[in-house]
Amino acid sequence: VDASGKPCRTGAQVIGKNKAGKDMTRVSDAPVDKNGISDFCTNPKYEKYCKAGQVRALYVHETESLGPAMARYHASKLWGGETYFVQTDAHLQFAVEWDEKYRNELKATSNFPKSILSSYPPGFNPGNGNSVTESHGARLCTCETNKLDPNPIIRINAGKGYTGNEPKPTQIPFVAAGFFFARAEFLIDVPFDPYIPWCFMGEEIALSLRSWTHGWNIYAPRKNLIAHQYRPGRMGLPKFWGSVGRLYGKPGMNNKLQGTVIMRIKNLSGYPIARTEKLKELDIEFVLTDLEHYGLGDTRSREEYMEFASISVDEENDALQCHRNVWCNNGLKD
Repeated sequence: VDASGKPCRTGAQVIGKNKAGKDMTRVSDAPVDKNGISDFCTNPKYEKYCKAGQVRALYVHETESLGPAMARYHASKLWGGETYFVQTDAHLQFAVEWDEKYRNELKATSNFPKSILSSYPPGFNPGNGNSVTESHGARLCTCETNKLDPNPIIRINAGKGYTGNEPKPTQIPFVAAGFFFARAEFLIDVPFDPYIPWCFMGEEIALSLRSWTHGWNIYAPRKNLIAHQYRPGRMGLPKFWGSVGRLYGKPGMNNKLQGTVIMRIKNLSGYPIARTEKLKELDIEFVLTDLEHYGLGDTRSREEYMEFASISVDEENDALQCHRNVWCNNGLKD
């Protein structure tokens, strides 16, 4: 905060100390991100694509946002019959001809056309240039549950990377919501679920399970062709869960709402605590609405996926346990 009391917009503002003596912070009054779509569509070099309807955007007010899972659902409805579909987070940089290279990588997979490329992109910092230097890709092989999360559920982690001499992409058990690339028939087979608002953790295990049981194989691309500017909480920038709290005037409100909705994902994933009979006892069976349209496929079973992904059910602790996945880290399945 400057001398006049106006926020400097440089990150989190320290407003005091808590009982443990640590800094207490609040989110800065950060300006909205630059509208790249507007810049693109007003550029004389590119405006023809926007006028032809090849660039479509949906703008939602902050108070109406319901988290990334809902954003992905709405974004998927902008599909206009294109051959390929790519999902990414915001704040990205791209390698030269990234799209053509990913198309060729997809065609190199053994299960094409029902193949998905997915990874966690490496990070970048502003000022490091505008294009990506290609690097060896990493496989999404492992998972874990952080018991300190407000509503603990499986989250995905990266495993071993490629070395550079692999003849084709190899399979992985997980889809990263922050980047995946597939033929657009994916949207028909595995439509995005509009019934998981306020969810952040959990969407990836649901997406992985649904994709795989519908017969889609998941692959790690051999090269990183995009990079993402990760924005951790210490930067003090607003997050969607904070918007929910401000809207209701109750900090932590998003966690309370999510606590019920996430039972839909836990039911889908096989958590003992979220089995249908348990949800009936809790009188929240409504979280399973339309699950026949947004649930698992019938090409392969959930039990087959769990074995494939090295995940077991822990009945005693009402949890799923992740185990070491040898075949994934060693690239043994093509």
